[in-house]
Amino acid sequence: MTNENDPIAKPSLTTKKLYPENQESPIHFLFNKQTPASLFYKRNHFSYPPFNYANFWLSVNDSVKKPIAFSIEELLALPSKTVEVVMECAGNKRSLFRPKVFGEQWEKGAMSVGRFKGVPLKTLLEKANIDSDSQEVVIEGYDDGYRSDLDNVYAYMRSLPLKKALHPDTLIAYSYNDQPLPFKHGYPIRLVVPGWYAMASVKWVKQITVISASFAGPFQTIDYMYYPNQDNDEDAFPVTTINVNSTIQYPLDRDIVDTGKHTIRGVAWTGDGVIKKVEISVDGGESWMPASVDNGQEFSLSQWSLTYPFTAKKEYTIMSRATDSNKRTQPETPFWNRKGYGYNAVDQVTIKVE
Repeated sequence: MTNENDPIAKPSLTTKKLYPENQESPIHFLFNKQTPASLFYKRNHFSYPPFNYANFWLSVNDSVKKPIAFSIEELLALPSKTVEVVMECAGNKRSLFRPKVFGEQWEKGAMSVGRFKGVPLKTLLEKANIDSDSQEVVIEGYDDGYRSDLDNVYAYMRSLPLKKALHPDTLIAYSYNDQPLPFKHGYPIRLVVPGWYAMASVKWVKQITVISASFAGPFQTIDYMYYPNQDNDEDAFPVTTINVNSTIQYPLDRDIVDTGKHTIRGVAWTGDGVIKKVEISVDGGESWMPASVDNGQEFSLSQWSLTYPFTAKKEYTIMSRATDSNKRTQPETPFWNRKGYGYNAVDQVTIKVE
């Protein structure tokens, strides 16, 4: 088990790209419920945004009866809430799709978990007194950049349906694990949308716009859509709720271990409900055994383990399969889609016992 106080051996982020900076969390070496800020994965579409913190104001406008703007000090003075949340990139595990797809080739570490503190978005919307015909809430970030597919510059913007925007756990967050939100993760404020893939949790929030229509920005209607067909856009639908999933943390894939008892351990999570069971196979899915699972809470991780006596000297294919409280179970094969979102097939590693 990783000892974060060990001055010699410490995990680190794995760089996937330098521009924009995209780095994976060392998921196989993190055995606490809160990912340290220094090991939180990074997913960026553009370079980090420059802006003047001293003159920062957050406005709530458009389809509201009382347009309003908040300073950081005013946000900090409002009633707050803390929620432990899994942040998972929609492209997590993309490298595992077969046939392979284009995009950042994330392995299993484009996810992290921790405690976010902030003001419920609902509080700000209520103060602005939104119109009765409001449908969506658009959140715009300060980060922007050129998109070659559209030959134009776009800010990163996403919308939430009103029901999700008004959920009491949807936050405008300013703190992570009891410390100020790090700059590279959205300082001074970011949106946190528990249960949804992290593309919804806009960083460096610039303004909030309430609209009485459907938002059609490129990060809403081009990206972060499931495209089931390789050659056309038919039957496409939006990426929203996190799929039930699990990852084996130990042993590592292609490990060589001695005969005897070894504890298989890992994590499981879901965007809707809580994890109810995790099953483990050591024979490539021929048979399954129940793992011991902690009592995870909604939107966070569950940790699980199973001790097994590896007596035969041979190769073993170990698999993990999670089921949540809505009876969603990891499938044997993932739902293939052209942009490689939402991978959640049964996890597996292969080890050799000598």
